[in-house]
Amino acid sequence: MGLTIKTFHISDVSFGGRNTVGTDGRMTVNSDVLEEICRDEPLIEGIDIQIIMPFDHDRLTNAIIDIMPISAKALGKVGEGITHTLTGVYVMLTGVDSEGLQLSRYGGSYGMLEEHLCFGRPGTPRREDFIISFDVTLKAGSGITRPGPDAAHRACDAFCSLFREQLRSFSGSLCSSRHDYSGEPRTGARRIAIVKQVPGQGAMFDTQVFPAQPSGYTGGRSVIDLGNVPVILTPNEYRDGALRAL
Repeated sequence: MGLTIKTFHISDVSFGGRNTVGTDGRMTVNSDVLEEICRDEPLIEGIDIQIIMPFDHDRLTNAIIDIMPISAKALGKVGEGITHTLTGVYVMLTGVDSEGLQLSRYGGSYGMLEEHLCFGRPGTPRREDFIISFDVTLKAGSGITRPGPDAAHRACDAFCSLFREQLRSFSGSLCSSRHDYSGEPRTGARRIAIVKQVPGQGAMFDTQVFPAQPSGYTGGRSVIDLGNVPVILTPNEYRDGALRAL
């Protein structure tokens, strides 16, 4: 089965009374839901959400744990069917513990955002995109074991799901662009395999595969829990967000 990705471009992100996204290109963010999310995650002391406007990157940030689009399956599972995804906006997950210890600090991605984010690469925002900063503060010492960073990813995924539920119901005819990928091998074409080595060693080195939603967390399997054995992904599964770095 092939994969179709339909994009819906966002041209305005602002704080509002609810967490909403529409086909008119407008998106509103509300932080009231964070209290409920924190209640479900006892290792999280607090969450701060900021909207980073285009070209406004001369600012401090905690360690960047992940950057992800907001995407949802409108039909089928990851790697096939139809995916709706937002363009023009990304979610950036960052984190620190209550004593100031940065999460996933290997490589030193905390500091000035301008100096630590490579813009316009596959999987990263362009300078003209909006960034929703989801900054998690964990309880002291909980960032150095797997449950702490996992809690941060779970909380961020719960926040993204508020928009996914709306995104999946968008009329595909209103999309900004459409990309179709065949799931069939090309007769006579070269057979190519790409070997990608991903981290799987603990709190700062983990990777998930096959989440329930594209680029999501819920439903994914840690490569550590899978025994760090090789996992085969099809090109369409890779395109559709079946691999998530933790």
